[in-house]
Amino acid sequence: MQHFDEANRDLIGNVASRLVHRDQAGVSPFDSVVQGGDAVWEGLRLYDGRIFKLHEHLGRLRCSAHALAFATVPDDEAIVEQIRQTLQANGMHDSVHIRLTLTRGVKVTSGMDPRLNQSGPTLIVEAPSCSAS
Repeated sequence: MQHFDEANRDLIGNVASRLVHRDQAGVSPFDSVVQGGDAVWEGLRLYDGRIFKLHEHLGRLRCSAHALAFATVPDDEAIVEQIRQTLQANGMHDSVHIRLTLTRGVKVTSGMDPRLNQSGPTLIVEAPSCSAS
């Protein structure tokens, strides 16, 4: 079982390109992940300033989103920039578990039809420290 790492108490997350304290982060109740768990994710590790197998992870994220017929998926450069901003905001460069979650996005109204998603996907980046406690 993982234990709480004090370094994560004031963690800054990234939701739809907005950097926000973990206690203030949130997604719209109309986001597909809230409406029906409609999202894909990848877990990455940061060691000494480098993300292990970054492009393989991004490729899997993209393949998963395409398999679920997401209308759009951010390109690798856009995702990497959001990861970089999140890591910088937290001052992290080693022993970090990065969780990327890509949702189908915010719907214009409640319902399961993917055509209700007209604003594009929502990218969520979490980057908590995973050092031993």
